[in-house]
Amino acid sequence: MPDLLIELFSEEIPARMQTRAGEDLKKRITDGLVEAGLTYAHAHALTTPRRLTLAVEGLLAESPTIREERKGPKVGAPDKAIEGFLRGAGISRDQLEERDTPKGAVYFATIEKPGRPAAEIVAEVLADTIRNFPWPKSMRWGSGQLRWVRPLHSILCILSDESGAQVVPMEIDGIAAGDTTEGHRFMAPGRFAVTGFEDYAAKLKRAYVVLSPEERAEHIWNDAQNMAFAAGLEVVEDKGLLAEVAGLVEWPVVLMGQIDDEFLDLPPEVLQTSMKEHQKFFSVRNPKSGRIERFITVSNRETTDNGATILAGNQKVLSARLADAKFFWENDLRVAKADITQWTRALENVTFHNKLGTQAQRIERIAALARELAPVTGADPDQAEKAALLAKADLSSEMVYEFPELQGLMGRYYIEAAGEDAAVAAVAQEHYSPLGPSDDVPTASLSVTEALADKLDTLSGFWAIDEKPTGSKDPFALRRAALGVIRLTATNELRLPLLSFLVTQVTRNQEAARARTIDDVQDFDSIEDFNSIGVADERSPTEIAYELLSFIHDRLKVFLRDEGIRHDVIDACIAMDGNDDLNLLVKRARALNAVIATEDGENLVQGFKRANNILTQAEEKDGVEYSFGADLKFAETDSEKALFAALDQAQAKIAPALKAEDFPAAMSAMAALRGPIDAFFEGVQVNSDNAVLRRNRLNLLSQIRQICSSVADLTKIEG
Repeated sequence: MPDLLIELFSEEIPARMQTRAGEDLKKRITDGLVEAGLTYAHAHALTTPRRLTLAVEGLLAESPTIREERKGPKVGAPDKAIEGFLRGAGISRDQLEERDTPKGAVYFATIEKPGRPAAEIVAEVLADTIRNFPWPKSMRWGSGQLRWVRPLHSILCILSDESGAQVVPMEIDGIAAGDTTEGHRFMAPGRFAVTGFEDYAAKLKRAYVVLSPEERAEHIWNDAQNMAFAAGLEVVEDKGLLAEVAGLVEWPVVLMGQIDDEFLDLPPEVLQTSMKEHQKFFSVRNPKSGRIERFITVSNRETTDNGATILAGNQKVLSARLADAKFFWENDLRVAKADITQWTRALENVTFHNKLGTQAQRIERIAALARELAPVTGADPDQAEKAALLAKADLSSEMVYEFPELQGLMGRYYIEAAGEDAAVAAVAQEHYSPLGPSDDVPTASLSVTEALADKLDTLSGFWAIDEKPTGSKDPFALRRAALGVIRLTATNELRLPLLSFLVTQVTRNQEAARARTIDDVQDFDSIEDFNSIGVADERSPTEIAYELLSFIHDRLKVFLRDEGIRHDVIDACIAMDGNDDLNLLVKRARALNAVIATEDGENLVQGFKRANNILTQAEEKDGVEYSFGADLKFAETDSEKALFAALDQAQAKIAPALKAEDFPAAMSAMAALRGPIDAFFEGVQVNSDNAVLRRNRLNLLSQIRQICSSVADLTKIEG
């Protein structure tokens, strides 16, 4: 069984595209081979900046012969029908076989498709893969029609076994497949032949090419850590940067350089961001002071001066970059110390959304909501409003204009420089969190207040103008905002009547959308264009808020599903009053899920459903509601009397537990009804011929429904 080796050698492939390209190459080639009948034992793809490589082991030497039997028309059918069948089967009339069937004599054809050599199939699959490769961006070069991410120079495609290596004959756009490749562009120029993957990998290593991206990344990280450790420093970990740098070099050579003393007092985040974004440098930190004092760069070649010239050039470019950063920092500090509110005023000229006004107008809405949220979060209302008004001021700063990823973080520095309280300054950085399911959740009351206000305004605003997520599209990250509200509420155990705040903020955003004055028409070619944007959703704020709350509940299901909580359990809790209190809802769902997971809980649900079904059918049949209370004096059996006692005991425990919001205790008391309910149904006929007994027992079932429904809507539980 031969092995297959493919290498597509080109000019440098962008690092961000390499991993996906390797996966696409593997999938398209292996899928094509299997579809053609060639199975294999193992396949793996490897990438470097200049090559995509695929090694397939244990490939069949040829596809198997396939025999297929087809049923044709009846014997005696019109000639045209028979001729059409012959053309479809690709056979002649003398190859037909007559067979008797229950419906008479019928023609059958046995079609044999002989197997094909692996080389022939590989050539077809590879050619199709290259011509239709899903690059995010591609180009044509020269006079050819082939598109590739960068000019494709050569194709290596060989099948190898014990007898040797065979080049797969194929050609695409003038590039013929061969058995040669190239090593490092500078350190080992020239082509050489290979006979299989092991020979290929070994010769590339000797030609200064590390084929595995994981091996390159590990080498870079180990050398960087060793260099930093030797200097009493540590490398700031950045897995994304490490993966990117590993995709920029074929032979990584790690170098450590100095940062000029004049830049060492810049905030470490500024240094780190500037070096990462512009130079792809790793930051090296002094663990004692926390300052960034050196940098790590990765060269793609060894030099006779051990990288001294490369480092000198990098340090020169870095100094120019950091000089810009220092200028932005010092200039921003002067503005912040003089009057930081001028940055907020500047946001009056920055549009947040064409239907919702400017950033400054949005900040005013957030500040008003933050003041209203403060009593719930435990923050001081005045401080909450001030923090909200300053939290986004750094959006006007020069540093954030240059490095948008530093928004919030720079705001914290600038607000502190302006003489504000540290807690107010912290809000600028923390109010954007959490940005995802793994991001830290703020716990300081001011930060929680502003984070909630920001996210609730975002959700309310886009619901107010009917710009909701559709399908997989969510351009304004509204699902993330809803998850942020859930995590902020649950983590900080906030008792937040969400619906009332949503109604308030939807109202504010509707008013903002309607406040487009005639001056705004100047932005449009005609009044019809202005009117066509459909400024606001004209439904009532309450109706919109309920729809938005339903959206948040959907995100809550996703959030709790990761904890192993069933969606029907969440539905059973959402159906209860007070479902806009997310913290209460989460606690109720967790407690109910724990009970449902037990045997008692599962059987109780079945008993409840049985009671509910019998009661519902009886109420529909009789046209009355059985909810007037059962009387113990009409109980005939021991199991019936025992259920009366059990319901009284459960009610005595459940009511105070719910009042105290002790959901585990309430659920446990409810689960204890399992035994008495089971015994009741085993020993008692509810629909007795005696009308008095029947009515009393139906009222008893009503009591079961009432007590269980006070905990959760068990009709929503599936199964």
